[in-house]
Amino acid sequence: MKDGFLGYHTSFMLDAVVVALVLVIPVLLFSLFSVKFRQHYVRHRNLQLTLAVLLLLAVFAFEFDLHWIQGGWRNVIKKGGTLSIDQLSLIQRVLQIHLLFAASTPFLWGITIALALRGIPRPPQPSSHSRLHSWLGWGSTLDLVLTSVTGLVFYYVAFVYRA
Repeated sequence: MKDGFLGYHTSFMLDAVVVALVLVIPVLLFSLFSVKFRQHYVRHRNLQLTLAVLLLLAVFAFEFDLHWIQGGWRNVIKKGGTLSIDQLSLIQRVLQIHLLFAASTPFLWGITIALALRGIPRPPQPSSHSRLHSWLGWGSTLDLVLTSVTGLVFYYVAFVYRA
């Protein structure tokens, strides 16, 4: 599991996370459509909880692989060959931007889910918590989308662009 499966010099888990980043957006949009336009509150809850658990597991597996198996992100980057100082600097800047969103997403999304589980009735339906949940949900959605987009930009800059 040292090498990726998308055709670039990456790791298997990095490629798996990239695929997850691509797949999460349509599922997220479907979940939002379900609740906003169809009032399918149970579907929305189940999709959000499933996404959260799957992404949390994927991130833990990725972090374990990155730090314990690969020996850090720089080792994964080096699989593609030698980098100039400018290339490494660009990759590092893009990674820093990505990490701003990637670090905040689990906290914001976790708070959104925890408060929803506590404040929204069972079965799910509109309640006094709905307004706060809507604000937190849209913030979490924006954060998750920015995590996905910046993660894909990082992958492109670090591996695809230089291939």
